[in-house]
Amino acid sequence: MILGIVQARSSSTRFPRKVLQPLVGEAMILRQLERIMLSQSIGRIVVATSNDESDDELADVLTVHGYEVRRGPLDDVVKRFEMVIDEFQPEHVVRLTADCPLADPSVIDKVVDEHLTRQCDYTSNVLTPTFPDGLDVEVFSMSAFERLIDGELSPTEREHVTLGIYTHPERYSLWDVRQETDYSHLRWTVDVPDDLEFVQRVYEQLYTVDPAFGQEDILDLLELQPTLSRTSQDLARNAGLVKEK
Repeated sequence: MILGIVQARSSSTRFPRKVLQPLVGEAMILRQLERIMLSQSIGRIVVATSNDESDDELADVLTVHGYEVRRGPLDDVVKRFEMVIDEFQPEHVVRLTADCPLADPSVIDKVVDEHLTRQCDYTSNVLTPTFPDGLDVEVFSMSAFERLIDGELSPTEREHVTLGIYTHPERYSLWDVRQETDYSHLRWTVDVPDDLEFVQRVYEQLYTVDPAFGQEDILDLLELQPTLSRTSQDLARNAGLVKEK
């Protein structure tokens, strides 16, 4: 089984409760999960959040809407993943973060397909970014994760789940998924309120036409409305290596 694990929390320092902010009538995380569910390769999806009281409302919202939720330590995201992986025993895991409401299921499927074809420990489209920031997908094997947690991990490696894998190419086989045109300067993730405003405007124009709109639809929209675009000049990609936990 290929298991999708979406890591989420409400206590973002730059934009608290962003995962629960409204996006065309639903919480942002629900819109992202709606898109991830369209993936043809992910067999099951679990949201891994914390057991801190700050995430009680998040867990309740997800549960009410029928999503599987597991809770673990706020500051040890590797442990959260370990708990989920131990329970579901997947062959491969797709790691996604809950700050990407424009996630494209076709991009997810492309990365998963290349991962399975190459039979690597770890495959992603972020080692050499060519996709917009916000379409990040990481896939790793069960065996790679088992080796990861068998070793000594720094606090940073425990916070950024896959850091201990992709920074050690001598231990793990890695594969880098790229696309022909480099759109890595485009900013489609949500770290600050201005990011959410951009995403809301995209949804308002595309969601009602086709809820399954993808990367190409957004690019077409930005070609027609270039002033709408947000880029790395507005906020650096992965500033401080902080992606939502």
